[in-house]
Amino acid sequence: MRIRLLQESSALRRIAGIAALSTLALGLAGCETAPPPQPPPPPVAYAGPPVNTTVYAYPQNGQSPDQQSRDRYECSVWAVHQTGFDPTAPTVPAQYRVVASGPPPGTGTAVGAIAGAVIGAAISPRWDRGAGAVFGGLTGAMIGSASDAQRAQNNQIRMSEAQQEQAAAMAQKASDYRRALSACLQGRGYSVK
Repeated sequence: MRIRLLQESSALRRIAGIAALSTLALGLAGCETAPPPQPPPPPVAYAGPPVNTTVYAYPQNGQSPDQQSRDRYECSVWAVHQTGFDPTAPTVPAQYRVVASGPPPGTGTAVGAIAGAVIGAAISPRWDRGAGAVFGGLTGAMIGSASDAQRAQNNQIRMSEAQQEQAAAMAQKASDYRRALSACLQGRGYSVK
């Protein structure tokens, strides 16, 4: 009779452990949802006024309006070839740029939950492995969630720095373009400011 009670309680413990692991697996499967909507991009640090490529030129040699238009066009083409900067090319606004780095959101939470469940089941006593797996899974999910949040914050910081660097590079290229356009127009007999 006593052996039979031990066998039944052992079978009950196994069933309870399997039920706990099944509940954890189904709970994790039910957690999968569509990614949350992306928050609006953080305000970009003020990088100065928009890129200015305006050059004022006065015809010193009495050039006709047609000649002025032709000279400005030819000098603009020459300045683009010299600097690699084309002020007429469209630029993509920051809110439409897509930068993807690292694992998808929620990976840390899932990995933490699975690892925690395995470790929790492994270190708990035989008769309590199901509960150990559940508690380990929950703890691992919380730690993984914190890891996901930190990764998202680091990505936002890197994107902001990249936008500032891009704005500075664009301003430098525009300045080079203005200098090249001015040099060309001066060479063709214009007073440039």
